[in-house]
Amino acid sequence: QLQLVESGGGLVQPGGSLRLSCAASGFSLDYYAINWFRQAPGKEREGVSCISNSGKSTNYADSVKGRFTISRDNAKNTVYLQMNSLKSEDTAVYYCAADTYYYCSGYVRYWGQGAQVTVSS
Repeated sequence: QLQLVESGGGLVQPGGSLRLSCAASGFSLDYYAINWFRQAPGKEREGVSCISNSGKSTNYADSVKGRFTISRDNAKNTVYLQMNSLKSEDTAVYYCAADTYYYCSGYVRYWGQGAQVTVSS
């Protein structure tokens, strides 16, 4: 069974940090760029970050640039999203998604189930 499973979400105070993980099972992430999306209550889903299959190319939404870092460990079949200096507006369900291609096209082939991140004092 092909699956992407996010972990590492939770409740954190403003200014704090969390690291999300996205682990694949049933297939290798080696051939896919990986996207992180998020959806806050009452808002549309938005792209947060993406990393190419090799890890050499990354991109970020302006709202998270300088605070979030995406990385991957293909040996562990896992992609990470390190989130620092978190703000209340980062509160959302975060989804990892395997792209259709090895580069970041934004066309998603597989979705994870989502992980809740809540930033609140």
